[in-house]
Amino acid sequence: TFFPFSKPSDLILPINSLDQQATIRCEAEGSPSPQYRWSLNGTLIDLGNDYRRHMSGGNLIISSLDRDQDTGIYQCTAFNTWGSILSRRASLQFAYLDNFKTQTVRSAVNVREGQGVVLLCGPPMHSGELTFAWIFNEYPYFVQQDTRRFVSQETGSLYIAKVEPSDVGNYTCVVNNTITREKVLSSPTPLVLRSDGVMGEYEPKIEVHFPDSVPAAKGSVVKLECFALGNPVPEISWRRTSGVPFPSKVKMKNSNAVLEIPNFQQEDAGTYECVAENSRGKNTARGRISFHAKPHWLQTMTDSALSIEENLFWECKANGKPKPSYSWLKNGENIMSEGRIQIENGALSIAALNLSDAGMYQCVAENKHGIIYSSAELMVLASPPSFSKSPLRALLKARSGSEVTLECKPQASPPAISLWKKGNEILQRTERISLLPNGTLKIANVTRRDAASYTCIAKNQFGTASTTGRLLITEPTRITLRPTNMEIIVGESIVLPCQIACDPALDVSFSWAFNGQLIDFQRDGDHFERVGGSISGDLMIRNIQLNHGGKYVCVIDTDVESLSTSAILVVKGPPGPPDKVAVEEITDSTAQLSWTPGRDNGSPITGFIIQARTPFTVGWQAVDTVPEVINGNMLTATVVGLNAWVEYEFRVVARNSVGMGEPSPASAKTRTEDAIPDTAPTDVGGGGGTKSELVITWEPVPEELQNGEGFGYIIAFRPVGTVTWTRAVISTPGVARYVFRNDTIPPFAPFDVKVGAYNNRGEGPFSSIATVYSAEEVPSVAPKRVRARSVSAAQIEVIWEALPTIPERVLGYEVLYWEDDTKPDTVGKVRITGNYTLVNVTGLDANTPYYLAVAAFNTAGSGPQSAPINTTTKKPPPGQPPLNVEWTMIGSTLTLHWDPVVAMDTESEVTGYMVGITVSTSLSLSANDNYLIQIKALSEGGEGVGSEPIHIHKLSMGARGSGSAGLSPMCLSAVLISALLCSFW
Repeated sequence: TFFPFSKPSDLILPINSLDQQATIRCEAEGSPSPQYRWSLNGTLIDLGNDYRRHMSGGNLIISSLDRDQDTGIYQCTAFNTWGSILSRRASLQFAYLDNFKTQTVRSAVNVREGQGVVLLCGPPMHSGELTFAWIFNEYPYFVQQDTRRFVSQETGSLYIAKVEPSDVGNYTCVVNNTITREKVLSSPTPLVLRSDGVMGEYEPKIEVHFPDSVPAAKGSVVKLECFALGNPVPEISWRRTSGVPFPSKVKMKNSNAVLEIPNFQQEDAGTYECVAENSRGKNTARGRISFHAKPHWLQTMTDSALSIEENLFWECKANGKPKPSYSWLKNGENIMSEGRIQIENGALSIAALNLSDAGMYQCVAENKHGIIYSSAELMVLASPPSFSKSPLRALLKARSGSEVTLECKPQASPPAISLWKKGNEILQRTERISLLPNGTLKIANVTRRDAASYTCIAKNQFGTASTTGRLLITEPTRITLRPTNMEIIVGESIVLPCQIACDPALDVSFSWAFNGQLIDFQRDGDHFERVGGSISGDLMIRNIQLNHGGKYVCVIDTDVESLSTSAILVVKGPPGPPDKVAVEEITDSTAQLSWTPGRDNGSPITGFIIQARTPFTVGWQAVDTVPEVINGNMLTATVVGLNAWVEYEFRVVARNSVGMGEPSPASAKTRTEDAIPDTAPTDVGGGGGTKSELVITWEPVPEELQNGEGFGYIIAFRPVGTVTWTRAVISTPGVARYVFRNDTIPPFAPFDVKVGAYNNRGEGPFSSIATVYSAEEVPSVAPKRVRARSVSAAQIEVIWEALPTIPERVLGYEVLYWEDDTKPDTVGKVRITGNYTLVNVTGLDANTPYYLAVAAFNTAGSGPQSAPINTTTKKPPPGQPPLNVEWTMIGSTLTLHWDPVVAMDTESEVTGYMVGITVSTSLSLSANDNYLIQIKALSEGGEGVGSEPIHIHKLSMGARGSGSAGLSPMCLSAVLISALLCSFW
């Protein structure tokens, strides 16, 4: 078998590549792998006797290139045992450029001023594309093309429309080969100005024009040249005779002397006209550009495998311009119409195929612009019947009463003739038994009497074959328990039954479909599970959701039939969210709402609840409505009890017999109208301040209760027992304090005080009247008989004598203390409220002198201080813990021994020890308790560092032990009769 070629491509090589090599590629696929051969100009290349040419795979490699021997048309043939196919043709050419034949100066060209002239180039022999230019007098001065001068790239000649004196000089034609990049120069041609006068004006004469017929290939770049001589210099223009304007891709170059059409297409074909015009007249040149395209396939043939004596018909179709012609090849050789073989254009037919017709065929489409090949293999089959690929099933099961089809499809070439046997009996057609022309056996309305072995026998001229299968008739399957239509609440679980009774010889499988889609139990295992045994396909649905409502179908498949049963499941759930909540009308305390209902989800909506949210609430809150209860048929309601001048959002929640649904989207934010304040400030009080002040305080009204813009407070006060109120206004809503200053205010005098609110709509209510005292004066007398005693390293006890009755009120006393009397600003302070005369100052540094003073205070501040006194704190307690603690526990008596603690010079002397006991269950010395014991040294400076804790368990009674190892202890003892014992030497 062959597959398409990689196609050889045309090559044009520069003449200077003769010492190099060229590779023409050819590749085909087939089994067995193909071999290759090459031809040049139709003659087979003998590679065995050619030292310059050899093959690599299917590629032809040519070394030491020779223009005379290697130029031509190459074609590759690929072949194997199945046949041969040809590649497309490839052309190999050599580009070159000869020198001009003569290098002498050319004859002078004599012209009159104003006359037009043509200087001929006459390029030498060459191969490959050329470009032309002209040198004026000497290199590198090239003739510049403009409206008056033009160099044709078709002829190479130089055209001067109107000669001027500046044109006099020598002209040399420069020829370039674009492939070899060679350049040759002609002999100079002198241009001489005649002396017999100036040429008069004359009409244009077109010297350069394109042919009457220009063939152009699809996709190519078409260039048309047109240039005229004349005096004055003619202007060139272009048009299509059809009047169709040029598309944007068309370009005019060289002062309109060249018309360029890139990517030429069918619509670009037509007659083009060049117009040369000056003041003396005009002249035209016309030519038709015809569209040409290489062939390309519209329809190709495919590989065919046909039996002997069958008929072959292949057809291929190609498009091209001009219309392509067709030919056919077999194994690379032309096929002619003859006898069984008929060829008509692109169609090939062969009647009554025989084995010699097998091979590789190619359809060839060709026009003058190209040739294309389509390849296919024809296999002619001749074989005896075989059931190796399509035997009867060894056991075929069928339901009683059904129709049975047994197919007899042997592989045979030519097709085989078949007959059927039941056991050893040849079957004949009856009312129930059909024998079809293709060998198929059909038995209608089968019964148990049809159960038997059936054999198909196939035969052709090459042999005979047979295949046998046994037919088993089973009883019909019955559904014994079906699912029923149900209603269920979302979140519950159910089982849909599907159970059958069937013939034990059958294999049974169950599947479920939901709304027409097969349930994937692995993917949807969170909700669906198949339960039951071999004759049960029950479906369990767990945690049912709303989207599980629909039609469920149980499908039972056996070897012989397929049954199904279905049920509708209605899932009820809370209602869906309402929608389109809108505020239809709003006042300072009410809002009329409307909405549309959501889905009822299987249970009618019984009512609605309205919720509201403001910038001042935490989340959504239920609100009061009119009517108080909104039933499920209502889609409007009025919200009442709203605060004035507050921005509200509303949403609606529906309910049904299942429960509350999801809330609707929020309505647009809407502000209630403003109103006079209806809430008075609370917690009116005050007092304190400095001399001649009345301080009034209150709890500000929250923003949501201010009812409008321009909110503020009105403060009213009067001395107790008087009638006239003094008023003050504060326009800042957040202020909660007002101070009235007046030298006539007596100290600690009672006042009636009330605070009201107002906004732009007016004044609101006042608070209830509260009694507030004016500021009092500080105590005028300092405490006397102040004494201080150092209690420990960190504590000083201060005692003083209470003040006698004075005009000012005394709320308590404060003790001030500092370390350095030269820096009294380093002060600590301890305050005690009430008529106390003793305080302990704690948190002090050890062994440090402190200065102390006492003063009385009230709300106005502190009075004068007593004269300072000083005392020094004790030295710090010992920093060494008791060591080498040992213990003995006999009955309820615990005996302890430890090393004495020796104080340092900078520490307080040891005055005793403290033994601390922690009992796990009680403080009694019970044999059933566990104990934790720690010993500390005592001193004037306080408690020392504790020893390592000793753990004594209840099982240790009558035992002894030690807290830690050490030197021989000094024996001390303590008898414990309580949880804590302090003993002193």
